Amino acid sequence: MPRPFRFAVQVSTLPADGWIERVRSYERLGYSTVFCPDHFGSQWDPTATLSAAAAVTTNLNVGSLVYDVDYRHPVIHAKGAATIQLLSGGRHEFGIGAGWMQTDYDEAGIAYDRPGVRIERLGEALEIIRSMWENERTTFRGKHYRIENIAQAAPLPAGSRPKILIGGGGPRVLRLAGRHADIVGINPRLEEGKVTQHTAADLAPERLDEKVRHVREGAERAGRSFDEIELNSLTFIVAITDDPKGVRAGLAANTGMSVEQVADCPIFLTGSPAEIRDRLEKRRERFGLSYIVIHGADQGVVETFAEKIVAPLSRS
Repeated sequence: MPRPFRFAVQVSTLPADGWIERVRSYERLGYSTVFCPDHFGSQWDPTATLSAAAAVTTNLNVGSLVYDVDYRHPVIHAKGAATIQLLSGGRHEFGIGAGWMQTDYDEAGIAYDRPGVRIERLGEALEIIRSMWENERTTFRGKHYRIENIAQAAPLPAGSRPKILIGGGGPRVLRLAGRHADIVGINPRLEEGKVTQHTAADLAPERLDEKVRHVREGAERAGRSFDEIELNSLTFIVAITDDPKGVRAGLAANTGMSVEQVADCPIFLTGSPAEIRDRLEKRRERFGLSYIVIHGADQGVVETFAEKIVAPLSRS
């Protein structure tokens, strides 16, 4: 049996004078989760936003997509996530990654280490965070962090920790995700520290097959069942239209992909409602991608997507 579809909205900000109704609309429209990214600049702070969103909803999950391991010490991550989990009644999906956007690091004066070092830090941070959720005291001595007999992050009942979501696009971080994550965000590689013309092409079907294989390898090496893991996909562009030729041609010109590759790429959801639903079902069948996230900047798109895609597929 395929894993049921779930759908989510990612927001960097919300209307200052209408944020409560906006968040409640996601719940009402059938979305499973509201996510916040973690970047500097004009976006809202994710921890504060998720706490507030949880407080004004009943069933909506709240999650980070994803925290950068380098912007906060793992002790801070553990404590913040455990607190949101308690306050939300168990609705927190704690997303974390190794970091990628170099401008964030440069603007904040944070050293932008090579990917291998950042992934090493992520692995150590995950050990600390999980221990602080599950144990009364944590001591950890690693290459990047040293923790001495620190108290539990928050009094979480046994078995009630936040779900862990790890996002990444390269083999090493995806294998790490296979070892630790409940949810894995299958992303393009961003080795240049920014989105480029060629980013989308890294999610071509054959590349997706490789990425899912890395997750599976990580899970098997850790003695886990791959079937325990939910696979997540972030969509950059949604264009629901009975005539997608123009949209696809424009995206092809901007990415160097063919029109057919654009239609196949999970970063782009273009076409009629029936075509989009069909492609999502086929991706779930081939790759296991069942947790689909769209950007929430345009509320009209959010509402149309809920009516035409979320409602029908949530029943399948």
